[in-house]
Amino acid sequence: MGELNDPGHSSSPAVLSGSQADHIEVLESVDALPMAAEDFDAKNTGYISTQQFWTLLHKHGSDLDPHKLDVLLALADSKADGMIGYQDFINLMSNKRSNSFRRAILQGNRRLCNKGLLEESGLSVAQRLIRHMAYETLPREIDRKWFYDNYTGCPPPWFIITVTIVEVAFFVYYGLVLDRFVLQATHPGYLKSNPLVYHPQLRVQAWRYLSYMFMHAGIEHLGVNVALQLLVGVPLEMVHGALRISFVYIAGILAGSLAVSVADMSAPVVGASGGVYALVSAHLANIVMNWSGMKCQFKLLRTAFALICMSFEFGRAVWLRFYPSSYPPCPHPSFVAHLGGVLVGITLGVVILRNYEQRLQDQSLWWIFLAIYIFFVTFAILWNIFAFSLLGVRLPTAPRKPPWI
Repeated sequence: MGELNDPGHSSSPAVLSGSQADHIEVLESVDALPMAAEDFDAKNTGYISTQQFWTLLHKHGSDLDPHKLDVLLALADSKADGMIGYQDFINLMSNKRSNSFRRAILQGNRRLCNKGLLEESGLSVAQRLIRHMAYETLPREIDRKWFYDNYTGCPPPWFIITVTIVEVAFFVYYGLVLDRFVLQATHPGYLKSNPLVYHPQLRVQAWRYLSYMFMHAGIEHLGVNVALQLLVGVPLEMVHGALRISFVYIAGILAGSLAVSVADMSAPVVGASGGVYALVSAHLANIVMNWSGMKCQFKLLRTAFALICMSFEFGRAVWLRFYPSSYPPCPHPSFVAHLGGVLVGITLGVVILRNYEQRLQDQSLWWIFLAIYIFFVTFAILWNIFAFSLLGVRLPTAPRKPPWI
């Protein structure tokens, strides 16, 4: 194979030239270097030195396909700080994100280098927006470059936008019908006569555990939820895709209504706060856990702003729940759905956002949190079947069919 280039005497071959692209498939099938952690990161620092990396390449390089070796040499040569992320190396050796290396080879002008994506100049408005989204949501430079290189905008972030439009449309419709856009939940025809709101008397109508997300108590309730899910949800969907984000959102909605049915058994539920809080809490937890790696500007200010908005909306929900109802015995909507959304966000949501473009099925933590979530849903369903009658819970009057339907 020939002698390896020494880092002190010659430059690395960088990313392979376009003429070698035909052989890139080899990179996806060869996994020859030993993967024992003690050989690479004995002190569990998360990094290995480039000098140690070069030693390992000298020792085991003859076992590697030369094309994969070239990419490893480019990775070693690019680290001016003398450190290589252990996970980056593991991802390459286990062929994760191999498409990113294929793309770099075919383009010929992008390579693994120490220069951050933020330092690149001459970008169009659209490219700067994509770069901004990468720095808003991803803590590692290799993930940001992968997203920047591969994001095409097709499909667009349709899930969050569609949900938002539907929520606003329903609110406007009921505002016109009830002639009330502020604190709609205090209107007797809203909670008692709505086919979408979750109500404990109608808990056998399973669609209500999800459909309540389209209804809101008032314009301030809708406004905060819409603002948060657009500001946080759209960038997250651009980066992680509609499938993952919709899963977190819907899981938060379902957990919210089920949590209310267990912890606040006599109260109805309105609003998309369960889903919104799941997304926002997952995003904030990801930022906190990767604080040093998040290079977005004003991250402290934006984190504080999100927490203030969430606290304001949650405080409003608590106040409304315990404020005497104008139309007893129908109580005001519960605030427990917010807490259910937060729990989903800091469990399932964090796992999803931490594993950009990686198979969640390979993550043991994902299975643990998913099992806990399924257990909770099963428990809540059984609770709704048996607990109300066993505990003798007195429920408010069942909703009537809306007069306008």
